[in-house]
Amino acid sequence: MRRIFHTGIVVILSSRLQIIVLTSNRPQARRPPQHITPSETAPRTFRKGPWIIGGLAVYSFTAYGIFLYSSLNRIEEISQTLNVPEDVSDRYDKTAKDFDNEVNFTERIMGIGLLRKSMAKRASGDVLEVSVGTGRNMKYYKLKKCKSITMVDQSGEMIEVARQKFKALYPTYRACTFLTQSALDQITCPTSGGFETIVQSMGLCSTPHPSELLAHLGVLANPSRGRILLLEHGRSHYAWLNRLLDKSAPAHADRHGCWWNRDIGKIVEESGLEVVTIKRYHLGTTWWVELKPSTRVK
Repeated sequence: MRRIFHTGIVVILSSRLQIIVLTSNRPQARRPPQHITPSETAPRTFRKGPWIIGGLAVYSFTAYGIFLYSSLNRIEEISQTLNVPEDVSDRYDKTAKDFDNEVNFTERIMGIGLLRKSMAKRASGDVLEVSVGTGRNMKYYKLKKCKSITMVDQSGEMIEVARQKFKALYPTYRACTFLTQSALDQITCPTSGGFETIVQSMGLCSTPHPSELLAHLGVLANPSRGRILLLEHGRSHYAWLNRLLDKSAPAHADRHGCWWNRDIGKIVEESGLEVVTIKRYHLGTTWWVELKPSTRVK
């Protein structure tokens, strides 16, 4: 350790510690004691909540943007060489076994599970779910509110995955029926009066007749109490994104069985059903819709 002395200054240096003490030969006047109130000494509290929520929002938006951008660029060139039919529902027979693994990550970062939950937990009475797929909504059902559940999908492979999943989740629930058929065909409600809740998620994108399908669901619903709950993806608020969706739609439909550029608002309007609520997320591409049978005189 070294000490270096200057007039009125003491400097102590070491390899790990440096302390500088400034002194003065002048007499110092005594200062009166200062009284500090508790509010001046209290540490400032840091509110983590808004920062966490904001960070999650930025993360979700960025992740969705990266996913969308990479997906669109990868399949846009492929789309130009394909001739894909309007009916692509047969693709689900090929993807059923791996479907959940393929969509788990994307749905997690986009918060789709929360939207599924907000929809399925409202189901009550005699419940019909069409385009059930592998049953990604079923874990959110409140079975105590459900008098019966009828699950329909055109893909036999998909409906079998859903059947096994339901059996594992609710081994004692007996009032559930699985049907392999088109939702455009007649579906009988277990009790008279029609279904009180009809649920469909990501189904309007795969049928060649989306407006007719939606109108038919209105016929199956209870005329006075029936509600039709939809979670769909389609066109955006923004023209630039719609152009990208249009360019990449054939390749996406050919691979995944989904036309992701359909105008859900127009389909709802053409169905003749009454709109209760429409909410949109992810730049407008995700639609949360509540409908009811029309009470207008035709």
